[in-house]
Amino acid sequence: MVDTKQEIERKYEATAEEAGPSGRPDLPGLPELTGAGPVATVVSRGVATLDAIYYDTPGRRLLADGITLRHRTGGDDEGWHLKLPVGPDTREELRAPLGDEVPAEMATLLRSRVRHDPLRPLAHLRTERDRKDLVAADGTVLAEVSVDRVTARRLAPGESEPARWTEVEVELAEGRGHDQRLLDAVEVRLRDGGLHRADTPSKLAKALAETEKAAGAVESDGDGPGGPAKPGKPAKTARQVAQAASEPRRPLGADDVVLDYIRRQIDALVRLDPAVRGDVPDAVHRMRVATRRLRSAFRSYRKVLDRSVTDPIGDELKWLAGELGVERDREVLTERLQGRLAELPEELRRGPVRERLHHWSHGRRDGARATVLGALDSERYLTLLDTLDALVADPPLRRDAAKPAAPVVAKAVLRDYERLAGRMATALETPRGPDRDIAIHQARKAAKRVRYAAETARPALGKSAKRFARRMQAVQDVLGDHQDSVVAREALRQLATQAHVAGESDFTFGLLYGREEARAAARERELPELWAETSRKKHRADLEA
Repeated sequence: MVDTKQEIERKYEATAEEAGPSGRPDLPGLPELTGAGPVATVVSRGVATLDAIYYDTPGRRLLADGITLRHRTGGDDEGWHLKLPVGPDTREELRAPLGDEVPAEMATLLRSRVRHDPLRPLAHLRTERDRKDLVAADGTVLAEVSVDRVTARRLAPGESEPARWTEVEVELAEGRGHDQRLLDAVEVRLRDGGLHRADTPSKLAKALAETEKAAGAVESDGDGPGGPAKPGKPAKTARQVAQAASEPRRPLGADDVVLDYIRRQIDALVRLDPAVRGDVPDAVHRMRVATRRLRSAFRSYRKVLDRSVTDPIGDELKWLAGELGVERDREVLTERLQGRLAELPEELRRGPVRERLHHWSHGRRDGARATVLGALDSERYLTLLDTLDALVADPPLRRDAAKPAAPVVAKAVLRDYERLAGRMATALETPRGPDRDIAIHQARKAAKRVRYAAETARPALGKSAKRFARRMQAVQDVLGDHQDSVVAREALRQLATQAHVAGESDFTFGLLYGREEARAAARERELPELWAETSRKKHRADLEA
């Protein structure tokens, strides 16, 4: 069984002036923390010996994403620990009992990073931890301060000489939330005592940096002016460092802009995978948006990236978005129907409408959830992630890729805009009814693509691209609300039929259907004026300026 908690902590180390006998920074002594904010007393909990083996892929994919996986003995929380970054100073920590194999639930959460690579021992850390509780006047434990004396060895590829250092961790007690004032008050005392924030985010990162630095120093007979040399490579000379600094940088190219956007969406896909598996609210939506942004970028910037390579990837992204969409569409529809029902006076809610809506939504949820997890566990999905990595490692660039970014991306955004203009004209000219519903839905998808293209272009076009994207968002919102109403009406029709067959009143569902119909009509009336304002020539000229 895996337990989960949120870990909020800061790490500190000694300043360079406070060097210990080994010549490496060591602690000058823990300063007095009583009176730091609400801290009334400091209670010692003794010293514990912690022995941990850290695991990663051969390419260190976990470390690259700020993730640590370890098997630790000693202390009161021995077992497998998986830490996932959440935000500044904050990580989600999962714990499982000791065992020889990585727990299945942890392995699943790591799948988007690990894929088919083996997890191997990377480093061995032995820590002598002197623990102290920071306690409030009423006896509440506010935080734990640990003075950790660490001995670390790198295990892959091959053992290293040990690295030793001392650091301080300040971790908020469970239930304290993100008590920024307490952390800041303690930090002031630690800084006054000769400590500063640690340069590395984790003990593993520190261990690898220290052991590799030592290995590089041995192989290069010391550090060159360019810093510690990597193992097996000579240090740069002062002339080489100066020459590299003086070389002119290439102006921002179209490939820089497009590939940076694509990398960020790939990172979002991989990062959100554990959140989707863990059923974190809104995670499915954000992951689906990342897939759509990627696919849209491939289509909008086909003059930068070769379509013969990106089109097949786009097809796979469409598949993934579709699998995620089953769950996301259910979430959106349920939220909409519940909101509309809550707006009705009690006397207009006839029969067990809340219960029927609840059972209808949860019945759909089980199937949708299974679809999402099935997709994430498939070889097809892992192959897609590998293909995306290969794309950015060796991008299929076309001739426009090397051109200055601004004119290339502006042209791409305007090309998508012209496509949207055609679809909007069709939607506005089509008589009310199912055909107009379809035309509005097609225009909605086109508006979304223009917005994504403008978002991609922001590094090159700045505020003009931001303003253009904001206008497209306004159009998309109206078109999207109309489409959501179309979907909601179909669901309400099904619910009314189910209620009628069960002998219940279908009055409320019919009333909600009528209200949704009226809302869609109101949105259709908004469109001509909104589009007339959004499509003014000066807005397009602003983008081209």
